[in-house]
Amino acid sequence: MSEKEKMADCPKFDGDSSAVQTHLSILQGIIGRMNSNSVTCKTSCLVSIAAAMVALAVSNKLTWTPIAIIPTILFLILDIYYLTQERSFRHSYNAFVDKLHKDGEVNLLDLYKVVPGPKEFVASLSSFAIWPFYGTLSALILIGWIIGWVITLLTTILRA
Repeated sequence: MSEKEKMADCPKFDGDSSAVQTHLSILQGIIGRMNSNSVTCKTSCLVSIAAAMVALAVSNKLTWTPIAIIPTILFLILDIYYLTQERSFRHSYNAFVDKLHKDGEVNLLDLYKVVPGPKEFVASLSSFAIWPFYGTLSALILIGWIIGWVITLLTTILRA
């Protein structure tokens, strides 16, 4: 049976259908969770970097500051993943709603089918939600590393 024949045999649902409303609610919930996970990534990254920097400062090992870039990169990757998923589900939501508006109804095959697309990954890599935050954080780590070396040099010079 072809895809067209399958679609012709499927029941149709309009925008007032509880199945359509449930499908949209599921997508909205997923989008909200992905957004929340992205915020949690940024918060957790700040906390872990701040803790690492304080520990390095207390132990007078500011020259080891680049080690703080490791959690930054890990949280960056995780945040890009969540943003990619959020964009994909948003695209799926919009495509479903567009079909509903265009045709006035959707069929059973359209319901509860959520397929995130890979093309959103490239858009997420260049997102304004990613690079200002992680770029600034990386710059601050670099500045902390430079300050650590300056303090180490000055301490060495003053002791001599």
